[in-house]
Amino acid sequence: MIKIYLRLLIFMCSFSLLAQDYFPSNSGVIANNTNYMAFTNAKIHVSPTEVIDSGTLLIKEGKVISVGKTVSIPNNTTIIDLDGKEIYPSFIDIYTSFGVKKPKRATGNLPQYEASRSGFYWNDHIMPEQDVMASFKYDDKSATEMHKLGFGVVNTHMPDGIVRGTGALIALNNNADNSMRVVDGETSQHLSFSKSLASRQSYPSSLMGSMALLRQMYNDAKWYANGNVDTRDLSLEALNGNKNLLQIFEANSRANIMRADKVGDQFNIQYTIVGGGDEYERIDEIKTTNATLILPLDFQLAYDVDNAFLAKTLSLSDMRAWNQEPHNPRLLAENGVNFALTTHGLKSKKTFKDNLMKAIESGLSKQKALEALTTVPAGLLGKSNELGTLKAGSYANFLITSGDIFDKKTKLYENWVQGTPHIIADMTIRDIDGDFNFKLAGNIYQLNISGSASKPKAKLVSSDKELGTKMSYKDDWVTMTFKTADSTKKEFIRIVANAASGNSLNGKATMPNGNELSFYASKEVKNAKTETDKEMKEKKEDVSKDPYMSPVTYPNLAYGFTEKPQSETLLFKNATIWTNEADGVLENMDLLIKGGKIEKVGKDLNSRNAKVIDATGKHITAGIIDEHSHIAAASINEGGHNSSAEVTIEDVLDDEDIDIYRNLAGGVTSIQILHGSANPIGGRSAIIKLKWGESADDLIYDNSPKFIKFALGENVKQSRSRFNVRFPQSRMGVEQVYMDYFSRAKAYDELKKSGKPYRKDTEMEVLAEILNKERFISCHSYVQSEINMLMKVAEKFDFNINTFTHILEGYKVADKMKAHGVGGSTFSDWWAYKYEVNDAIPYNAAIMHKAGVVTAINSDDAEMSRRLNQEAAKSVKYGGVSEEDALKFVTLNPAKLLHLDERVGSIKVGKDADVVLWSNHPLSIYAKAEKTIIEGITYFDIAKDKQMREAMKKEKSTLVNMMLQDKNKGLKTQPVKKKEKVLLHCDSMDFNTTEKK
Repeated sequence: MIKIYLRLLIFMCSFSLLAQDYFPSNSGVIANNTNYMAFTNAKIHVSPTEVIDSGTLLIKEGKVISVGKTVSIPNNTTIIDLDGKEIYPSFIDIYTSFGVKKPKRATGNLPQYEASRSGFYWNDHIMPEQDVMASFKYDDKSATEMHKLGFGVVNTHMPDGIVRGTGALIALNNNADNSMRVVDGETSQHLSFSKSLASRQSYPSSLMGSMALLRQMYNDAKWYANGNVDTRDLSLEALNGNKNLLQIFEANSRANIMRADKVGDQFNIQYTIVGGGDEYERIDEIKTTNATLILPLDFQLAYDVDNAFLAKTLSLSDMRAWNQEPHNPRLLAENGVNFALTTHGLKSKKTFKDNLMKAIESGLSKQKALEALTTVPAGLLGKSNELGTLKAGSYANFLITSGDIFDKKTKLYENWVQGTPHIIADMTIRDIDGDFNFKLAGNIYQLNISGSASKPKAKLVSSDKELGTKMSYKDDWVTMTFKTADSTKKEFIRIVANAASGNSLNGKATMPNGNELSFYASKEVKNAKTETDKEMKEKKEDVSKDPYMSPVTYPNLAYGFTEKPQSETLLFKNATIWTNEADGVLENMDLLIKGGKIEKVGKDLNSRNAKVIDATGKHITAGIIDEHSHIAAASINEGGHNSSAEVTIEDVLDDEDIDIYRNLAGGVTSIQILHGSANPIGGRSAIIKLKWGESADDLIYDNSPKFIKFALGENVKQSRSRFNVRFPQSRMGVEQVYMDYFSRAKAYDELKKSGKPYRKDTEMEVLAEILNKERFISCHSYVQSEINMLMKVAEKFDFNINTFTHILEGYKVADKMKAHGVGGSTFSDWWAYKYEVNDAIPYNAAIMHKAGVVTAINSDDAEMSRRLNQEAAKSVKYGGVSEEDALKFVTLNPAKLLHLDERVGSIKVGKDADVVLWSNHPLSIYAKAEKTIIEGITYFDIAKDKQMREAMKKEKSTLVNMMLQDKNKGLKTQPVKKKEKVLLHCDSMDFNTTEKK
């Protein structure tokens, strides 16, 4: 210990002398320490790929001077013989908020729609001008915690806002000041999808709003950089000034990685992205980003599944996540995805090492692990010559360990930062860990000692009974007190023994009666046979805890495919086919599907290599199309402004929504996912096919028609809001919103077409598309007066409304709708769920249809969409609509409304093979969708569904047993919490979160 104190004193003095050379000194004479320090006889990991056995590391003034097998050691050198210990470069955490406190959440009751700052960007959540050093305060306690994990340098930033400003690189040198610790005060620019806590500005209130804001910000930065703005904007100046820095984007999930990359690609920015640990679900997608990832090691605990009833409520996806997450680093490495590791996201940083070991046990190579903690983050930060290795000229940041740093039994002794030691465990203390045997007063004892180099612990057993024991260890002497085996007496035996030999304890034992006895405990030496037996036992245990990984499916949750289904040539024989064409309903007919298209409809068809399906007594229809849905999206409303035309649902598609599969089971093949009704001008739609297992972008129709959601009525004027301060507050105000925005869009479009310079405004671009009849409006509507109003507004600007959705008073204005050329997509029989629908009637669809309005039945509900065939059937009862026309309400008519009727909606040669095989009459409550096919690919099969249920039952049973094994080993578990799926509707708000969606 004396040696350690002397070394620390030397280095503390030397660093006080290494302060800025132009600073005055009033505490002593000014001198420079030019001494060297050499670490000899060490296994030195110069880099993850270069190792020197029995090498020497020579350092001076915080830098590596030389490293190698034969190093010339100057005379003025302090030599430390490491006697076979190992040296590693210290770790780098590239993503922390070390030394930085998050701001307090802004308070207040009323929404804030305008920015609270002047001279900056119009949105408070954009803060590229924020310099982390302005709020940085070095934290010795946190630094010490990081030292124990092996970290010597951290990149820190202010974790608040969508654009968060610049980060700084800090050396965790507890014995210096910021003049030395700050390796680089401006290393990176930080971004996220999450708003600032410090501002209550409402916009953006959604994930898609954050994406739209970032896009507009980049457009504005370019406009500003080109000198087109007369006033100063300190935010845009900073953004342009930071563009050459490393751009780090906090995504926190696989889905958000793809969203962030989409924004970056649009502006030729390659983000380095903070992941969420679920990248393994879509490795191929992640590879396409070409992004380097920053990976948290925040693995889930096993669930406590002792209660079988509670365990049944666990979802397969949650159970898989526990099993699959530790394999994520390995899979990324195997697929060539570059990544750094971080402590970010851990509730307790102490779990970092355990989780790192778990990742290595799950197949991550030790070399890749070391790269992810050293050379990769150093390279990202542009500091490869200074950090991440122990090559000459680099900082003297290194770890001294007892062995392989990725071995659980290895001890970390010292963490040197900038040539300054930080002692984790005294490496001069003799390691006496192990098993000892001794006999005392006729009793035989087994003693296990662990943690002797730092916090010694003793476990004592006699006659299979564990005895309460306290132990201390200092200067080669062990002091131990333990209870006697007789539990009826509160008596203790005290031992003082010398451990200098390392293989035995020799001393005196004081018995409860005061007698002293000689004490000798011999360390158990494992011979070859006992070692082999233990190894065999460990191998058997390894089989039970084998890095078994549940198979990743597409999507990676219940009912996912182990392999993506492929298009087939299918021949249905003897079916009743509802064509939705002039041929009407054809009985006992064959249908041939080939190449994803309807190939033939007729009798006695044949095709070589076709899969023949007997459809006798069954019905085939075109796939159901839901014109108004809110499933398969992570975000529905952007309500921060009264117009959000700049946002798009396509940005926030959720390809893992189980409602996709449930809708397939109800015969649905296509849906329009509409923005909600939070504002008069909503966001753009996503029109998708329910291709279960495909990526979000692959769900979207090729050359998809352009749609946008508008809304009228109570929702947009915030009738039921406690804080209704946003314009408009009346139905009259809603009209003026439209008049104002279309007038501005018209002026914008004229300027754009004039060839003069103009500021690109995504919101105005979208509205100009409406004026140019390139984008169609689906409008949420109820009351006839507002329906008339919007048609008149459209006619003033020479365009047509495409669809009134809901349209529960459509029967009152059906003639006007027909004259205007607008379609109606309504509910079958919903009414009286709020005041403005009091006049709704179940005859609405039939009346609009008979007036010549293209009429559809929609769901606006994740549950109702599973039975739209039955909803359509209600129009046969209410209004006497024919069965064929009723079926068209959920097939061909919504296809017409969505301008897709040339591709889907009917069974016609050449159209997409989006069809459903029904067990019964398709309008019957007894009909089940037996097969739902999209472009010749069977995405739902009722027989395969049963097989999948059995497979899932077996997989859950396997995972439950694995979790029980974890608990029996004494590992921590988490309680089972039943999760209810949140169904999104027109009025759902997500309040700008970045959870895994």
